[in-house]
Amino acid sequence: MAELVGPRLYSCCNCRNQVALHDDVISKSFQGRNGRAFLFSHAMNIMVGPKEDRQLMTGLHTVADVYCCDCREVLGWKYERAYEESQKYKEGKFILEKSKIVIENW
Repeated sequence: MAELVGPRLYSCCNCRNQVALHDDVISKSFQGRNGRAFLFSHAMNIMVGPKEDRQLMTGLHTVADVYCCDCREVLGWKYERAYEESQKYKEGKFILEKSKIVIENW
């Protein structure tokens, strides 16, 4: 008999709060503060901090750090604004650092 398996998820590495769906991964080839990071179209169960301009590898962006809503662990950031035309696709999207999330239901 086949097992019922839920959606593939990513959870906070600290408290296992579910923060993103695998289906929302846009790219796995981004760079975070602490190594590899994933770009997601959506995130859940997070809090968004204040906006700030930050010089990143791909230019100047307005970003806001994102935190797990349960344990307050910093998981990555949300792109609020991209100043370069070629980077506009990132606006409204989320970076979650690979070292801060764990895979569930695989």
